[in-house]
Amino acid sequence: MAFKIGLLGLGTVGTATAEILLNPQKRHPLLQEIEIQRVGVRSPDKSRDVQLPPDIITTDLEAIVSDSSIDIVVELLGGLEPARSLILKAISHHKHVVTANKAVISRYGSEIFSAASQAGVYVLIEAAVGGGIPVIQPLKHSLSANRINRILGIVNGTTNYILTEMAAEGSDFADVLAEAQQLGYAEADPTADVDGFDAADKIVILAETAFGEQVELEDVHREGIGKVSALDIGYAERLGFAIKLLAIAQDSPATPDSLEVRVHPTLVPKDHPLASINGVNNAILVEGEPIGQVMFFGPGAGGGATASAVVSDIMNIAGILQTCGRTETPHPLLSTAPQQQCSVTPMEKLVTRFYARILCVDYPGVIGSLGTCFGRHDVSLESIVQIDFQNGLAEIVVVTHDVREGNFRSALDEIRNLDAINNVSIPSVLRVL
Repeated sequence: MAFKIGLLGLGTVGTATAEILLNPQKRHPLLQEIEIQRVGVRSPDKSRDVQLPPDIITTDLEAIVSDSSIDIVVELLGGLEPARSLILKAISHHKHVVTANKAVISRYGSEIFSAASQAGVYVLIEAAVGGGIPVIQPLKHSLSANRINRILGIVNGTTNYILTEMAAEGSDFADVLAEAQQLGYAEADPTADVDGFDAADKIVILAETAFGEQVELEDVHREGIGKVSALDIGYAERLGFAIKLLAIAQDSPATPDSLEVRVHPTLVPKDHPLASINGVNNAILVEGEPIGQVMFFGPGAGGGATASAVVSDIMNIAGILQTCGRTETPHPLLSTAPQQQCSVTPMEKLVTRFYARILCVDYPGVIGSLGTCFGRHDVSLESIVQIDFQNGLAEIVVVTHDVREGNFRSALDEIRNLDAINNVSIPSVLRVL
């Protein structure tokens, strides 16, 4: 039984996907049953690294998603449009869909999965998070008997590379970003990566998969790494931490029946599994009951890694179709049912630890004044240490115990306005895992 593929996009990932499908030798035998029927591109005359028959390449993308001979549409265009519209049109023509498009799924996943459920087709998204790291299907299959409590992820290779190099070289953000751009690890416009937009898309998808509830992207708290300095990384190292951009989704201890979903730089203890994930690698730590902790680690981007996940999804659909044929009720462990929207905990109610770097005029009792101010707002301090001097100002580093974020922010606001502490500034505030 042959399965015909309509491939939308022949960029880096599309080319790598086509290469796997065209060369099934020494791979799973099911690949020999999968045939590329048509390929949709924007520039048909562009030179490419994969050899395809010219007659299957077209610029008419809508003709592919409505082609009655095609079983599975593979969307690798990226961006929001026309990707979203083409996915929905493919579903309306009862095509199964495989996509690596995290932006479309994080924003329009509810609409897409609802349409797929009504049409009785699959939409598989393994490649949308973590590149070649298998995490979506393990959450739906292998870990489905567990009650998931928390997901922690380093899910953006660009920011992880930048923070790793800042730690190794003692360089500031701007210098390492320029170096990453020269090496091709960062885009010319790095906003999506360094400001946390990419990681926010991914944690929405992970949260919805793990917790079975719809998360609105607008509810995700997002901070990038642009304000992390070499000083902070050095101080974190001295205190026994590494700084990582973490994407976090977890049950909220502060507000029952609610989730915390957030992306921000975080001080991670050196003995934590995520602290040693360096370079462009990704890692996703899943905590659940009864399994405890499971970590998925590997290349989070790149043509080959992402194509590995794309083709795995194609094979999953082909395998089900070969065994069961077309049915009105998709396999429950592959399909994604429409979800109820979840409540996301406001950040001011978050309970966590904090690191803050404070600059102020040095005088006897300054640390005591700071400690008193924190105490008035029920902020318990794990440590408060005068580390260094900068331009005649004392540099004081504070690490708290678990505190409510709203209380901690109120304490910082009071400290900024204390008459007793002259020229106070707080150049860095980071959460601690």
